[in-house]
Amino acid sequence: MSTNQSPEGDPKKSDLDEQALFFHRYPKPGKLAIQATKPLGNQRDLALAYSPGVAAPCLEIARDPSLAADYTSRANLVAVISNGTAVLGLGNIGPLASKPVMEGKAVLFKKFADIDVFDIEVDAYEIDHFCKVVAALEPTFGGINLEDIKSPECFEIEARLREEMAIPVFHDDQHGTAIIAAAAVRNALRLGGKKLEEVKIVASGAGAAALACLNLLVSLGAKLENILVTDKDGLVYKGRTVTMDRWKDVYARDTEMRTLEEALDGADIFLGLSAAGVLKPDYLKKMADKPLILALANPVPEIMPDLAREVRPDAMICTGRSDFPNQVNNVLCFPFIFRGALDCGATGITEGMKQAATDAIAELAREEVSEVAAKAYGSETPVFGPDYLIPSPFDPRLILKIAPAVARAAEKDGVASRPIEDMQAYVEKLSRFVFRSGMIMKPIFQIARNSAKRVIFADGEDERVLRAAQVLMEDEVCVPILIGRPAVLETRLERYGLKIRPGKDFEVINPEDDPRYRDYVDHYFQRVGRKGVSPDTARTVVRTNTTVIGAVAVSRGEADSLICGLEGRFPHHVRDISQVIGMRRDVKKLAAMSLLITQGATKFFLDTYVQRDPNTEELAEMTRLAAAELRRFGIDPKAAFVSHSNFGTDDTEDTVKLRKALKLVKAAMPDLEIDGEMHGDSALSEAIRKRNMPDSTLTGEANLLIFPTLDAANITLNVVKQMTDALHVGPILLGAASPAHVLTPSVTSRGVVNMAAIATAQAIGLEG
Repeated sequence: MSTNQSPEGDPKKSDLDEQALFFHRYPKPGKLAIQATKPLGNQRDLALAYSPGVAAPCLEIARDPSLAADYTSRANLVAVISNGTAVLGLGNIGPLASKPVMEGKAVLFKKFADIDVFDIEVDAYEIDHFCKVVAALEPTFGGINLEDIKSPECFEIEARLREEMAIPVFHDDQHGTAIIAAAAVRNALRLGGKKLEEVKIVASGAGAAALACLNLLVSLGAKLENILVTDKDGLVYKGRTVTMDRWKDVYARDTEMRTLEEALDGADIFLGLSAAGVLKPDYLKKMADKPLILALANPVPEIMPDLAREVRPDAMICTGRSDFPNQVNNVLCFPFIFRGALDCGATGITEGMKQAATDAIAELAREEVSEVAAKAYGSETPVFGPDYLIPSPFDPRLILKIAPAVARAAEKDGVASRPIEDMQAYVEKLSRFVFRSGMIMKPIFQIARNSAKRVIFADGEDERVLRAAQVLMEDEVCVPILIGRPAVLETRLERYGLKIRPGKDFEVINPEDDPRYRDYVDHYFQRVGRKGVSPDTARTVVRTNTTVIGAVAVSRGEADSLICGLEGRFPHHVRDISQVIGMRRDVKKLAAMSLLITQGATKFFLDTYVQRDPNTEELAEMTRLAAAELRRFGIDPKAAFVSHSNFGTDDTEDTVKLRKALKLVKAAMPDLEIDGEMHGDSALSEAIRKRNMPDSTLTGEANLLIFPTLDAANITLNVVKQMTDALHVGPILLGAASPAHVLTPSVTSRGVVNMAAIATAQAIGLEG
């Protein structure tokens, strides 16, 4: 963070400063707002939310205080509290000036772990006063995050509040840094073949973060006699009286050494939480083999990594900066520690919970990086090693590892008032933070898993497909077959840090040299020979068109389903599928359905990509296919024909065909909840719909929206997706003789995984 404190508009102010000031002021000052979670649309809502209805939950909580977790937001509410005495690199700027930082911390809690936060800036500098204010807030919050409080007062404040309060109290400046640094130590020692109880540790700095790091390392097994601490006044030794306190005194050694340079002789770990440049290159020459350098001063570390590597190329280096590998950033852990602590109703943060978080972070760095996680690392996929000791702060898997580990440790340590009863279900619930499709896709993955169905990927050389293939194999969703050149596949798999290999772990169809080439040409020509395709053209197509190759493989029974479309035009892929794979016997025309998943809803849109202007019979057919597909998801379909007309308010060609299609669908599927034609808001609101049509045969919210034309469906899909930041699953192609799906170029690797699971579930469904 910039320390430039000149007035807004100062010509000396950096571009980043100006952008930050604009960002914080517009379009609305600050970064937080309060949002109601219950509807307040009428007098009854107000009566339930406040007087007289609110009396009921008040009395229940008075009878049993634990019910506050059921009737209020307390169990998901954290206070970020500071008195502004040690704000980032800005020093003692006071509580009011610290508010932007505390709001920023609140945003991180929400972004990374869906935890609500009130930032509270306290004008209290005496320990007694501060503790009295904070302790009095316990009825409001499920946890307290202390922030930017100067040392050594922060030690006493946290200790007293932990003693007085029956909710988690966590000083992130201490323990967040300690947990991440300890995870780096765990992995560095693993790579170096060393043991924590044997290594020599030298610290530069004796403030809150440094001492917390050392305390945690000691609890993990480091020996006090192997630790030396230095600060601005030199080595911390027995008998020293200058700037000493009871927390620092724990690390006072009986030694003649007085300088950092002396202390580093034979050291395995340098822990720097002090000032820029204090670690001189010559000092590194005295350290042991494969040393770990934690140079965590910000914004300039104790030594720059490139300078350190010149002297010690065998060193493993961590900093607090994002422009170097191994960034020690507290956002790696604090949101997820609180997530786990809140969810199990923890009454405090124990040493065991901190150790569990440490181990979870260290273990995550040793796992292979998924495609979604790889986005957190830029173009280079990391592999566990000296430059990848700890995950990126933006690795989306962190919550899945840390929160459950913390919750388990809380239960083990006896501080979980609401232990997690079903840990697997809890992890699945948390997965929505990684893959927003996690919950809605669960039934599909359950159907697909262990089926051994073969899914062929036309774009096998694409990074997204390669990453998806590994996930699909590891999760045993399907057996992937990739169309691609083996040498290219090998090179790219190695580049992306993936362990699967062509010909060994998965089958490959090489479009340039496959022994089945002539058979594929003959098969393709049999399907399209009377549709304007000559034998010569067939040979060229089968050599160059990977969608055709995949479709032929499915048609010949060598694969169960096809995924294609990452390159080329959507209609062309649909044409190849319809010509080679063909339609089911009971289907006359293919259709495409798209799924949008938002934080609050799941909606299916039909037809978004294939049929430009379906007629009455085609609308009825696609509705039947879509309803069956929803049931595969474990969803009871509630369908609505949407239109500019609302139950007969207008007569146009489109509205008339919707009404006729409704009659056909009701005759063919009398058990399907469906109605129309109706406005979009009527489809999504039973209250609005009942006002216009009290006897509507649709109840609740429609989850399947059928449009009169492709234009209407596709425009609505993309507008809603953009406005709600929804996740798009699909398009799901309906009606093919064998499952086949045409993806859009913007699809992610997780999207490829989702569609492969859908294709597999469809293939299993065809067997029944």
